[in-house]
Amino acid sequence: MANKKQSGENEKSISSFHDADILEEVLQHVGDFGRYQKLLIMATMPLGFTFAYVYFVQMFITVTPENYWCRIPELANLSVELRRNLSAPGALTGQWDHCQTFDTNWTKVLETLTPPTGRDPLVPCQHGWEFELSDIPYHTVTTEREWVCDRASYIPFAQSVFFVGSVTGTFTFGLLADRFGRVPAVIATNLIGGVSGVATIFTSGLWDFVFCRFLAGLTYDNCFMILYIIILEFVGSQYRTWVANLILAFSFAIAGITLPWMALYIADWRMLMWVTSAPMFIVILAPWFLPESVRWLVSRGRGNEAVTILKRIERINRTKIPDEIMDEFIVFSNRDEVEDRQSIFSMLRSTKLRNTMIKLIIVFMGCGCVFDGVMRLSNSFGLSFFAVFSVNEVSEFMAIVAVAVLLDRFGRRTSTCGPALICSTLLFIASFVRDGLPRAGLAIAARLFSIISYTGAMQWCTEIIPTPFRASGVSILHMSAYLANVFSPFIVFSDRIWSKLPLVIFNTAAFITTAVFMTLPETKGLPMPQTRADGEKIIREHSLFSIRRKDTENSENNAEIRKLYEENVL
Repeated sequence: MANKKQSGENEKSISSFHDADILEEVLQHVGDFGRYQKLLIMATMPLGFTFAYVYFVQMFITVTPENYWCRIPELANLSVELRRNLSAPGALTGQWDHCQTFDTNWTKVLETLTPPTGRDPLVPCQHGWEFELSDIPYHTVTTEREWVCDRASYIPFAQSVFFVGSVTGTFTFGLLADRFGRVPAVIATNLIGGVSGVATIFTSGLWDFVFCRFLAGLTYDNCFMILYIIILEFVGSQYRTWVANLILAFSFAIAGITLPWMALYIADWRMLMWVTSAPMFIVILAPWFLPESVRWLVSRGRGNEAVTILKRIERINRTKIPDEIMDEFIVFSNRDEVEDRQSIFSMLRSTKLRNTMIKLIIVFMGCGCVFDGVMRLSNSFGLSFFAVFSVNEVSEFMAIVAVAVLLDRFGRRTSTCGPALICSTLLFIASFVRDGLPRAGLAIAARLFSIISYTGAMQWCTEIIPTPFRASGVSILHMSAYLANVFSPFIVFSDRIWSKLPLVIFNTAAFITTAVFMTLPETKGLPMPQTRADGEKIIREHSLFSIRRKDTENSENNAEIRKLYEENVL
């Protein structure tokens, strides 16, 4: 009888321990932001830099110089300026033709050093192109393989394939991380990223280059985001907003700020690929410094390994988990079924959650497209590509830090909807402003506000999607963003049709995103939903229109109470 009673008490204790969230309970005692967590962040920061390099470096190895023209072998011994002025139609006016030259007697032109007359017909370049390396002071894949004019679409195609790889990799490595663990997934993605980066150096054509870009895309996001989530799991909830955003600010943003100047200093696209890809191989040291996710170990019934990790944190943080808490954790984590594994399709059977998931997909596609696309416009403002790119990344650093302040002060809806609306407005104004510093300034400011809304959305979605579906739900949202990014290089490329078209498209995307943000439920100060019912309750009670309806009902109730009070008094 006593044993049954004790067993019942244990089961009750274990159940309540589960409901309280295991790791949060343990972290209160082991130290939720102690020496161990700080060392872990510093040790993993190099992989945060390589995460940014995988994404950004493709822009620096495929960037196209502003000035190029048809190569004419007969003029090879003349100066660059003279070759251009003689061979490029319109060169003397400064608006020369990049893709055509004169069909004329070049020997005669060489003798007289006089440009062909306007009566000579124009023909496509027959002997390749010459590039003026003043704005981009090194040869790139584009200049070496002459991906210009009728082959200019090769560049956005290769960059789009990178994001096709990202969509594929996010899904594939997400499944592998759930099956084999977070650390093996981090190691695999970084090794593939390093190999694909080095292999890019040895490509010689389009299809081998595209294949290497696809492999690099497979690793993008998972090469760091899985690690990023592990770090957040070891940090207490009161520190998560700051840690989450500062990690991105000090890795992703700073890597983006420094990369343009690395490219200028190295001035060789192959060496740049070596420098940005080789550091990914340090991940082979991960088993010695990177802990496996305790949540994942618990979900797999591998409680002893989880306890070993917690003991290590105890030792480094010089703390102590009470014996009764540790005993409850051990009993719970070694059960055969410690987690209710539900499919994302179970969540989608709920109308409210399904509709909210669709809204989140639209938000992530809009934010991702604007975030990526406006950055790709850095080379189209008539200013230094490297300076504009670097300033863009400075704005990203500022935006990420701003998110850490705004989210908890003004709430999720205001902190994302407001910046998205400002972004849309700035892009709209930029479409009416001339090229140069004014348009570049507006676009950079627009991207700053787009980053605020995008980064806020990343945290917001985790507070809307219930726990059993959170990992798979967030993966779907990231895949949606990368799917939108597949099209952003082509949107930027559409400036060949109309110079303002990319800004108009991105402005429209930002405006739609703003409208959808308005319909999402506010989650400031609310506990994360643990079940489908919790998620439905948040949507039902904290959406914008439900809040207004509740305020109306309260006003009506107050009016009735006031009326009854007055009648009783009278």
